[in-house]
Amino acid sequence: MLMTTTQSLDGRPIRQYLGVVNGEAIIGANLFKDMFASIRNIVGGRAGAYERTLADARRIAMEEMEDAAAKLGANAVIGIDVDYEVLGADNGMLMVCVSGTAVQV
Repeated sequence: MLMTTTQSLDGRPIRQYLGVVNGEAIIGANLFKDMFASIRNIVGGRAGAYERTLADARRIAMEEMEDAAAKLGANAVIGIDVDYEVLGADNGMLMVCVSGTAVQV
């Protein structure tokens, strides 16, 4: 499936708009407290474990959106937007939300 943040696909006319599709993934375990503590200790360093966790959450959300688009008969998703939200009483969870427009090209 073609997936893009742009509103069109160069050289591929959109034949039909099928609707908005989305996907979500929530990860937890005091991610931000641990991450900021690590960053304070390693100034300028990267938090590789957290980056991998965020990448996994984004991948899961994208796969959910792709599955939703396929169920509508789409072969592409355009205008994809990725959002991150902190959740929970102690800001201990992160939600990754993706949305886009399912289309047939």
